[in-house]
Amino acid sequence: MTGAVVVGSGPNGLAAALTLARAGLTVEVFEAHERIGGGLRSEALFDSEVFHDICAAVHPMTPASPFMKSLDLEEHGVRMMRSPAAYAHPLLGRPAAMAWGDLERTCAGLGKDGNRWRALMAPLMEHSSAMVDLMLSTQRTVPSLRALTALATRMPVNSLRLGGRLRTPEGKALLAGVAAHGIGRLPSPTAAAVALLLGHLAHTTGWPVPRGGSGAIADAMAGQIRALGGRLHTGVRVDSLDELPADRCITMLDVSPRELARIAPLPAGYLRQLSRYRYGPGAAKADFLIEGEIPWTDHRLSHAATVHLAGVRGTAAELARAETLTAKGLRAEHPYVIVVDPAAADPARAVRGRRPVWAYAHVPNGDTRDPLDTIRAMIEVHAPGFRDTVLAGRGVSAAELGAYNPNYVGGDIGSGAMSLWQTLARPVARWNPYRVPLPGTWLCSSATPPGPSVHGMCGHHAATAALHALHVRPAG
Repeated sequence: MTGAVVVGSGPNGLAAALTLARAGLTVEVFEAHERIGGGLRSEALFDSEVFHDICAAVHPMTPASPFMKSLDLEEHGVRMMRSPAAYAHPLLGRPAAMAWGDLERTCAGLGKDGNRWRALMAPLMEHSSAMVDLMLSTQRTVPSLRALTALATRMPVNSLRLGGRLRTPEGKALLAGVAAHGIGRLPSPTAAAVALLLGHLAHTTGWPVPRGGSGAIADAMAGQIRALGGRLHTGVRVDSLDELPADRCITMLDVSPRELARIAPLPAGYLRQLSRYRYGPGAAKADFLIEGEIPWTDHRLSHAATVHLAGVRGTAAELARAETLTAKGLRAEHPYVIVVDPAAADPARAVRGRRPVWAYAHVPNGDTRDPLDTIRAMIEVHAPGFRDTVLAGRGVSAAELGAYNPNYVGGDIGSGAMSLWQTLARPVARWNPYRVPLPGTWLCSSATPPGPSVHGMCGHHAATAALHALHVRPAG
């Protein structure tokens, strides 16, 4: 069987290629960048021995994803490393809130909120597989009753009230910090869903980093594609579908809706629908090379690979104000910042005492400001002396991030605003959201269900739909 072409080698493009190759199709992947991976690239930015993750760094969805589990990444050389605490949230003048891998240890550190955190997370952990399957589905299938019940009893209060039923500053900040990964207004239904999904995974499969950097995942996926006879072409920018091999029977596009409209001769009706697609806030990135460890005031923070920063004091209320302003396209003086210290999980990432530090700030879409000073100052609040550890640094604005990867329109790493409606109807309101109204053409990017993160399910679902259209049974 022949003729499958994939445009884009992000995790979803690679997942689509693998799904098709496993079914017996010959596959060719075309990537505009000189290196495969999309959001899964790692580079030595400042020191030839210290690798920084260019986009994604921490991967809570990878070990939980049904598709990624089918790849047996560890057998292909990818070792997922976990820090003792999945994530943490410092509060000025108070102990940091810590989401340890162990649920009971987390509850013990939350004082009066310990029992409330357990009541929130334990049932989700008990039905974790069913919940993950629901959240990573096509959003067009009948959900598991267990997963639906677990969500239905927790979503309303967390959608309407910041921190849900939690009362202490630590508990509310811990939950709000993970909810803000949804990149949008707080509180909201989508933020609540993100908090419940990522929050309970902190105590199950964890929030790991791949040993050596995120590029290891892309390399392993590419290796499996090649082993199945597939070919990957880098440095090839596709400006029109007419440039692709004419004998293809399937065209998979790991591109944003904006790129889809640019390269494909779409029917007018579908193009109008696609023009209504909305992009969310942007991410502005900072990379640091530092000497030694981050000098956190609360030394327990060094046990967490991911640290959430909010406002001046770090409170959930400050975080919500900043995220809501950003969602409106306004600049927050103290934006929400995610800091990742990969060496907290993978000590080998620190070489000769030097280690990479990765950070994102949420900013308005298309923001052109260099975030370096803002992010450095926010880290300094909770880690006095951080400036003195920095050997080198660089800032990448949201606009520059969007130019680097066209799927991140205006720096939107979620590939589309995470409103409740658009989460269910991305990129357009159709029963089959992957099918493009052109012969044999399918969209497989994060602009399709189930949305962003490194899980490969958008690509897998799209490729599965394409195989069904050809009456080919997917492998496995």
